[in-house]
Amino acid sequence: MSGTIIADFGRVLAGPYCTMLLADMGATVIKVESPIGDETRAWMPPEHEGKSTYYLSINRNKLSIELDFSDPGDLATARELAARADVVIENFKPGGLEKFGLDYQSVAAQNPDVIFTSITGFGTAGGASLPGYDLLVQAASGLMSLTVAPETEPFRAGVAVVDVFTGMHACIGILAALNHRRVTGEGQRVEVNLMSSALSGLVNQTGAYAIAGVVPTRMGNEHPSIYPYEPIATGDGEIVLAIGNDRQFRVLCRELGTPELVEDPRFAFAPDRSRNRLDLRPLLEAALSHATATEWFERLTAAGIPCAPIQDVAAGVQFAERIGLDPIIQAGSGDDSLSGIRNPITFSQTPATYDKAPPELGADTELVRRWLAGSSPLASISAKEATA
Repeated sequence: MSGTIIADFGRVLAGPYCTMLLADMGATVIKVESPIGDETRAWMPPEHEGKSTYYLSINRNKLSIELDFSDPGDLATARELAARADVVIENFKPGGLEKFGLDYQSVAAQNPDVIFTSITGFGTAGGASLPGYDLLVQAASGLMSLTVAPETEPFRAGVAVVDVFTGMHACIGILAALNHRRVTGEGQRVEVNLMSSALSGLVNQTGAYAIAGVVPTRMGNEHPSIYPYEPIATGDGEIVLAIGNDRQFRVLCRELGTPELVEDPRFAFAPDRSRNRLDLRPLLEAALSHATATEWFERLTAAGIPCAPIQDVAAGVQFAERIGLDPIIQAGSGDDSLSGIRNPITFSQTPATYDKAPPELGADTELVRRWLAGSSPLASISAKEATA
């Protein structure tokens, strides 16, 4: 991604998450913010030194330019930036950029090979007027209907998963479009929306309806198609088992000291275990009650059984550290450095970098203006601009 300049007109989560991933890979991301800044700057608590950890978690490695579109000079700067960028990304309401001359048709007229990426809540047709909030899409898509136990009301997921899905889909679309441009020289518009990303991200659940007309329902921590695949009580708390095939079930029964379960026709094969889970669960709980969750985790893991302890976020990060994933990185250097979570992609030749902490609002406005005026290079100017 080195040499790729991205004009980031996005805000909140889906767009900023996408551009942070690309910035980690070497793209130069110029985050365009209004005078009040990205909304997430004010989303507190939690906070770190008076700054929103929400904002800080998704905006490293970016430059920030403050522009007021009601100001003719600032609007001209925004248009020039879009005309010079390899990628433009935005999540305004459909049609919201037309009055500023920053919509795809206007930008492409000046920058025909641009990759113009639009993120909306419900697309640009019948859902164009609907507000694009993750919670609304979790509700409307059916995701909430699948979350938590059958006897409870629907719940949202504990993180804005639809925004994250959509940010990743936008990232994939941008990379595919850049490759197409490399081959053909053609720019194009890339569109993603939260609703479509949610339906795609529900995978087997929406697939069950599309393929077989089956409407999935809440099953708590259980899986509709395989068993055991849920938390099960031990001598002191629960352990998550994820038994995906008959071989794993045989090994589990061996370790639990219950080999007779393998021969029981109710449990011998995966479909039988799913159908007879109410009979199997108490037998597994009885066997697991003879040791603690930690003891079972160590023993079953050593035997190759997929299982995991149920931990809070701190323990999850610490677990990743113990197994060598090095989840915590430092973005920036010196007094301006900030801890964060590592980019999840590992490259053998072009590793992710974390050169810059999340920017203060408008911190790079003058640098970007000087670059647009041709009097100063950016820290990671693109090859296209360097030879212009």
